[in-house]
Amino acid sequence: MTKKTVIEVNNVGMEFNLNEERTDSLKEFIIKFIKREIRFQSFWALNNVSLKIYQGEKVGFVGLNGAGKSTLLKIISGVLRPTTGTVKVTGELAPLLALGAGFNQNYTGRENIYLNGATLGHSRAEMTKKFDEIVEFAELEEFIDVPVKNYSSGMKSRLAFSIATSINPDILILDEVLSVGDMAFQAKCRDRMHNMMADASMLFVSHSVGQVRKLCDKAIWLHKGSIIASGEVNEICDQYEAYVKNL
Repeated sequence: MTKKTVIEVNNVGMEFNLNEERTDSLKEFIIKFIKREIRFQSFWALNNVSLKIYQGEKVGFVGLNGAGKSTLLKIISGVLRPTTGTVKVTGELAPLLALGAGFNQNYTGRENIYLNGATLGHSRAEMTKKFDEIVEFAELEEFIDVPVKNYSSGMKSRLAFSIATSINPDILILDEVLSVGDMAFQAKCRDRMHNMMADASMLFVSHSVGQVRKLCDKAIWLHKGSIIASGEVNEICDQYEAYVKNL
């Protein structure tokens, strides 16, 4: 039986322009920019990356800082548009990237549940149905009508994680999100992730190779924006760890 492709990345490249000129203020930058005195250096974070993710696969991405892992996940999630190449996603996608980044700091937790839900493509009716479950999981019953600007970073992350995982998606995209909150809450997060991953596909970025081994069945090694190797998770993680030890 042919596996269903849920993500297809074809020859994706991502170029960033790095400012070579040092400026001490926004005003100075604007003046230099108008005078065309600002020089930029081109930097390719990804180079002709192609891959396929099949339904139900759990894929971990390993690589050194700056390898392009988070950039690739942001492109697949639609947060960034690639400079070159195409991405095709089939199914409902839940990106757990930079938890809480989409919150309005002046809105209450209650208001942000609906706002963040809408950002993820969920209707108000869906969020109302899930509201009590979201608040209970985030452990914010006493603070749900408090403006988010008064939340601690941990409270914001707990609420964002609870919202993002409240409706079972077809594809989960996780970038270092399993360190949310204290140890007890992290255990709750892992339990929820395992339940959600039963049928869903997953893309996972972590600096912990141990977590990649535990959660994934396949791994992709990225280095300086290119795929070095991909395959069975333990095989690729062994290759990557051997490389790191020899640095």
